[in-house]
Amino acid sequence: MPATRYLYLARHAHADPETGDLTPEGRRQAEQLGRRLRALKPDTLHHGPLPRASQTARTVAEHLPGVLSQSVPEAGDYVPHVPTRAELPDEYADRVLAFLEGRPASELDAGPDLARRALDRFTGPTDDTDTHDVVITHAYLVAWVASLALGTPSWKWVDLAPANAALTVIRYSPRRFPTVLTYNEVSHLDPDLRWTGFPDELQI
Repeated sequence: MPATRYLYLARHAHADPETGDLTPEGRRQAEQLGRRLRALKPDTLHHGPLPRASQTARTVAEHLPGVLSQSVPEAGDYVPHVPTRAELPDEYADRVLAFLEGRPASELDAGPDLARRALDRFTGPTDDTDTHDVVITHAYLVAWVASLALGTPSWKWVDLAPANAALTVIRYSPRRFPTVLTYNEVSHLDPDLRWTGFPDELQI
């Protein structure tokens, strides 16, 4: 009998843009994220293969005894959907397309296939038991999955900006639309650690 999946999405903690390794602030964020997730008692922990995601997951896993941490390409850093100009409102098209043109080819080429696989792997109701799944990933995948759960146009993920170590929770129940229970939630982080990785003009 189908059951409910609770998906806990988190962008990796703050990282050095040159090395990709977590900064001291990022290590603190990962610790605090781990403590928050421990209280939620998740069943699984998946993460992207890049250092900033795997290092975040390693610290989080220390707070989740008995939960296996697994690296999967579907949780990696890629562009999940590349809209055509025809998909975009005229007033946004130039800005969105210019943003995407600046993305590396490695993020663009494999992205749509990885995104489809991510949806198959991480979203939707489960087969027979309620599950609580953690995915530590990158900003684009958090934005993509959240935008689909909200029923927005496919290109709208571009306008969602997840902060480092912020928590997004989505419930997938049988015979119901997905429910975004929280998005970009940072109450588990110390005030000086909130909104890192977030555009300056949007920090609140």
